[in-house]
Amino acid sequence: MKIDFSHRQFAHCESGVTANLLNHHGFPCSEALVFGIGAGLFFAYVPFIRINKMPLTTYRIGPGSIFKKATRRLGIEVRKQKFNNPAAAEKELDRLLVAGRPVGAQTGVFWLPFFPPAYRFHFNGHNLVVIGKDEDDYLISDPIFEEPVRCPASDLRKARFAQGAPAPKGKIYYIEKMPTEFDLPGAVTAGIRDVCRVMLKTPVPLVGVRGIRLLSRQLANWPTKLDEEQTILHLGHVIRMQEEIGTGGGGFRFIYAAFLQEAAELLENDRLLDLAGHCTDIGDLWRDFALLASRVCRGRAAVQDSFNDLAELLRQCAAEEEKFYRQLQAAICR
Repeated sequence: MKIDFSHRQFAHCESGVTANLLNHHGFPCSEALVFGIGAGLFFAYVPFIRINKMPLTTYRIGPGSIFKKATRRLGIEVRKQKFNNPAAAEKELDRLLVAGRPVGAQTGVFWLPFFPPAYRFHFNGHNLVVIGKDEDDYLISDPIFEEPVRCPASDLRKARFAQGAPAPKGKIYYIEKMPTEFDLPGAVTAGIRDVCRVMLKTPVPLVGVRGIRLLSRQLANWPTKLDEEQTILHLGHVIRMQEEIGTGGGGFRFIYAAFLQEAAELLENDRLLDLAGHCTDIGDLWRDFALLASRVCRGRAAVQDSFNDLAELLRQCAAEEEKFYRQLQAAICR
């Protein structure tokens, strides 16, 4: 059995999954529009939470949030489920597929055999859509890939119940009912306000612009506080989270710039076009940071001097992002 599902390749897994599901259910939209309405732009540095034994650095909102916020703001009825029992989880998935319903799922990348070996590490926030089953293989629409893929049931079971944070616990989600009308300008405005609030006003100094500045201070001290191996491992982890998890720091800014271009037309607000250009420039600054950091990790730059330069680049990112969000907030409150 295979659902007639139009697969499209996108840059980021969850916004791609959400866009593909919405298009399947009759709401034509881009990945950028979903990412913006779902307030996907984010930053947090949380030293006491460990991912692969390294401090958590994230450039994306938590898994599931984009789908949750985008569908809620568009008035779409959805269903989400988690399971304690893998057999029960697989039975429910099969039931939904027989009913002709494509199902989003949160998975652990390490257990997905269609990923190249170099990209199969322990990250449990990867989203995909299950669109059918052929004997003992599930048919998967994974927006990171150009074409739909197959996955043995045993491997998908492991991926859905991968251990570690955030544990998927067999999580699935799907659309139950679409509204007859959409308040698209209202959803776009709500998404923009949400991002500005999180990045500027979160009281915890680990999140948003304050989180970027915290990382810059900590990173500058790594060469004196850690041994050389740990220093490089910490920096490498920051870059892996930026460049290999979803689309990372720069990539997310480029997607958000595309969203602002669409928002400018929807809201008839040309100021958003100028801010889209500013957001692209910020993305380039994050990419400069990643390029220099990768040179340090490969031993092609002096460690202490380079870490000072990296900290300065992060301070520039923070300053530009603060300016950007304040101007964005003002642009939609006029």
